[in-house]
Amino acid sequence: MRDDEARIVACIPSLRRYARGLTGDPHRADDLVQDTLERAWSRYSRWQRRGDLRAWMFGIMHNRYIDGLRASARRAEDSPPEGLPEVPVRASQADGLEMRDLDRCLQALPPEQRTVLLLIGVEELSYQQTAQALDVPLGTVMSRLSRARERLAALMQGREPVNRLQRVK
Repeated sequence: MRDDEARIVACIPSLRRYARGLTGDPHRADDLVQDTLERAWSRYSRWQRRGDLRAWMFGIMHNRYIDGLRASARRAEDSPPEGLPEVPVRASQADGLEMRDLDRCLQALPPEQRTVLLLIGVEELSYQQTAQALDVPLGTVMSRLSRARERLAALMQGREPVNRLQRVK
């Protein structure tokens, strides 16, 4: 039991980074991590050492986050936060501004693109692990990542992202 507990605890820093990237709010991120840990611990026997534990926990977090988005969309009185969360200022003022801009642009990405970008770019999961965590095909992960990178680059440069998808009748 100690070994199982240590494996879950070792995932907490990665879960916190991912949750902060998803929510953009440290308090909501902490709540999301706590919900994820609670669910992972109560369902640990279902994991049965199939696949990567970290990917499994990211999958739980992703599902909890999406459930929360759906629930808040149903409640008309809940509105998304207007301001950006405070981002700690690093060594220089320019770094702090760049981080704030990056956080703002990340939050502007659609959730499915932001999720894939964070899992692969920040948490360094493989495409296969990301597909497993999100329960989507590998090709979907690759296309979402490509669109997320293009859109993020456009937003960071201050230009409107180009929508290359066309509707076919």
